[in-house]
Amino acid sequence: MVRIGIRPDDHTFPFVLKACADKCEFRKGMEIHGCVFKHGFDSDVYVNNTLLLFYGNVKETRYARIVFDEMHERDIVSWNTIIGAFSVNGFHGEALDLFKDMNLMSGFKPNVVSVVSALPLCAGLEDFEMTEWIHCYVVKAGLDSQVTIGNALIDAYGKCRNVKASKQVFREMVDRNEVSWNAVITSLAYTKHYMDALDVLKLMIDVREMPNSVAISSMLPVLVELELFRLGKELHGFCLRMVINDLFIANSLIDLYSKSGNSTSATNVFRTMNTRNVVSWNAMIANCAQNKVELEAVELLRQMQAHGEIPNFITFTNVLPACSRLRLISTGKEIHARTIRSGSASDLFVSNALSDMYAKCGCLTLASNVFDISLKDEVSYNILIIGYSQSNECLTSLKLFSDMGAIGMKRDVVSFMGALSACSNQSATKQGREIHGVAIRKHLNSHLFVSNSLLDFYTKSGRIDLANKIFDRIPNKDVASWNTMVLGYGMLGEFDTAINLFEAMKEDGVEYDSVSYIAVLTACSHGGQVEKGKKFFEDMKARNIKFTEMHYACMVDLLGRAGLMEEAAELIKSLPIIPDTNIWGALLGASKIHGNIEYATWAAEHLFELKPQYPGYYLLLSNMYAEAGKYEDANRIRELMKSRGARKNPGCSWVQVQDQVHAFVAGEKLDNFDPTLHFGSC
Repeated sequence: MVRIGIRPDDHTFPFVLKACADKCEFRKGMEIHGCVFKHGFDSDVYVNNTLLLFYGNVKETRYARIVFDEMHERDIVSWNTIIGAFSVNGFHGEALDLFKDMNLMSGFKPNVVSVVSALPLCAGLEDFEMTEWIHCYVVKAGLDSQVTIGNALIDAYGKCRNVKASKQVFREMVDRNEVSWNAVITSLAYTKHYMDALDVLKLMIDVREMPNSVAISSMLPVLVELELFRLGKELHGFCLRMVINDLFIANSLIDLYSKSGNSTSATNVFRTMNTRNVVSWNAMIANCAQNKVELEAVELLRQMQAHGEIPNFITFTNVLPACSRLRLISTGKEIHARTIRSGSASDLFVSNALSDMYAKCGCLTLASNVFDISLKDEVSYNILIIGYSQSNECLTSLKLFSDMGAIGMKRDVVSFMGALSACSNQSATKQGREIHGVAIRKHLNSHLFVSNSLLDFYTKSGRIDLANKIFDRIPNKDVASWNTMVLGYGMLGEFDTAINLFEAMKEDGVEYDSVSYIAVLTACSHGGQVEKGKKFFEDMKARNIKFTEMHYACMVDLLGRAGLMEEAAELIKSLPIIPDTNIWGALLGASKIHGNIEYATWAAEHLFELKPQYPGYYLLLSNMYAEAGKYEDANRIRELMKSRGARKNPGCSWVQVQDQVHAFVAGEKLDNFDPTLHFGSC
């Protein structure tokens, strides 16, 4: 057009600039802007408004502001356009300032477009005062009957967390559309007024306003929070009847079914989806991980990548716990490598999931490496505190607990549980009492989990008197509280007290679990209470409590200690499971007590197969042969032990000197102690 000598007019530039805006052609748009100046249209308000729109669309708000500031003439469209340009590009504060300037200085009064543009800014900034000011203006200007403004007000008040105002606007609306209903439901869900959101949905159906995909996708997470899973299933049926096939609804349904424990229904929804996004895959991976179908969760990650979907930090956070529970260390390492390649390894949730996976797989060095190079929060520390408390490096757990306090990080219930567990396993009596003192100062000692950890610590420290005081002060004892005391009294040889406590559990309204029976059977075994032990064993059957290897081991130990070796052997032969090391170990121990070489040999043969490199079994059997004068057999067992590379590890002891707990083995000198083991004050 220009080349053939036809002069552009005030209609040409808006059309061309709109085309540049639609195609995001920034450089071409700049050229057109130059032509605007060249042909003298820079003072044309219509052309300038289109320039504002163009620069807003290509995310160049600074140029839009320059054009706006240099405009000799503006109209209401100019103000609305510049407000919209800043708004869509995330500059909410600047956009709202422009709205104020328009109202106070421009000579133009905001219209419907202005108000509908400004209210989402108030919502984004959670500016309640400005929302209220705009609402007042709307009423004075007579714009309150506009449905679009009412919808925007509901949303803005909701985002400002003023539920009362949001509901009032909805009630006073003369006309409503489906957006109005969606806005109020979304606002109530956003502010966690779940029952109110449900009531609005019921009202919507009562007035014969059919919920659409937005309303349903907003309501499904609400039903999850309220645990109204049956109602969620009804909504699913409604969607099927109304042929509503929406991606967001399908994703919400997967989440609902997985959190209700209905993994099969979640899978069915996933399989029938026509289109999926990364949220769909993440929801399904979470479903499998949460419902103990861990292998499927890992397989879904592979399928997700095969379908061209790129995993994000939520994907990794969902799948890593599955690797933890299955101890899939090699798969966990592969996922770790993928997080590094994708740049997700630096995410706090991912690094915590990685650290947790390594810790639960027993790779505490790798967990610590992730911890050292990552962002840290309370969860990061707690993962390692718990991990090290269950290992041979309990002192590291205590050091991490101390470090949290030193840097001013809040230590929560999990922190105290881990530290007290470390003190129990490390025999760090002084440190445990110090931690108890800190828990009292932080008002955490009355928390049930902390109280139970204190019970465990004091019973293992031999201070059953202090444990008993704590136990009496627990207002709502759970099964773990009772189990710890039964085990504690049993360990100290007060078998009658342990058994009486077990029987008192029922009177307190606490149901026995499998650990309860391990505790009482152990007490019966060490106390020689064979008949009571048999009664409790039969009681387990009557209560349909699942038997584990430990229960059978306790019964073998009970019978064996009482000298009922044949009965113990018959029990092992009749077991519905393959006996493990605990069961054979119990028989071997009982055989040692009574000098029964026949059963000792039988038990040891199985133990040599199950744990060929554990030296204790070889030494015990060898010593029994030696005591019976069978020196050739004793030497044969010793030679077998050497040939299999079973070596006796040196004994390790701990000693507390002032504020330090030291670990040492035979032959180690004092100057070899590691000064980093200093615990310090809590």
